[in-house]
Amino acid sequence: MAEKYVHHICIQTNTYVESLNFYTEVLGFELAQESPNFHDRHFNTWLKLGTFYIELQTGKYNEDLETCNSNAQGIVHFCLWIDNLSQEVERLKDMNVHFIRKNDEIIYKVENGQLCKLIAPEGTIIEIRDNKGI
Repeated sequence: MAEKYVHHICIQTNTYVESLNFYTEVLGFELAQESPNFHDRHFNTWLKLGTFYIELQTGKYNEDLETCNSNAQGIVHFCLWIDNLSQEVERLKDMNVHFIRKNDEIIYKVENGQLCKLIAPEGTIIEIRDNKGI
């Protein structure tokens, strides 16, 4: 069987600068490549975290993209693993990120660990958890 792994997800944004700063400055992705004026888009950018990439792109010229909706079909969130969730949440609080609270808690337990969720400027939900298992 051929080797397979998840290479990237593509996130579109109306708030390119804010989204780019969020993924690089807040979540620690590395700017791998930024291509301005890419196929009728202001930007098509590759961000890297380990072996995982985000393709961050603007809509086509003169196009306003619709808002993400967590009640829609398709990808609802993506998840990043962190070895010290409490420490990471404190760091993120200092950066004024928007957390999704559950029962007024930022960190909450699931059956196999703890997690929190936050929202990127363009509306993508990012889960951060401390358990690598399922």
